[in-house]
Amino acid sequence: MTEPTPRGLPPMELPADLGIVYSNVVRISHSLADFVFDFTHLLPGQESKVEARVVMSPQATKLLLRALLENLSRYEAANGVIQLPGDNSLATDLFRNIHPPE
Repeated sequence: MTEPTPRGLPPMELPADLGIVYSNVVRISHSLADFVFDFTHLLPGQESKVEARVVMSPQATKLLLRALLENLSRYEAANGVIQLPGDNSLATDLFRNIHPPE
């Protein structure tokens, strides 16, 4: 199956048996020549193991960062700002579940 690709990228074939990896944690390391992304998922009470490793050149990593920022911006424009833990003020965290009487 060939997927459409944006902006002049070469077509990419997705094999029918391609596995999907869910990740909620990525460990990033680098050398002078490469960036290494180790993807895993953490579940309570279980040890995590690396499910997928992606190695990229510094240039490809910077292009990935640019693409991620652009896509996050589009996502938030369509769906609202993604909230992260710690983004709220102390007052919001303390009083978000308190509603005044009607």
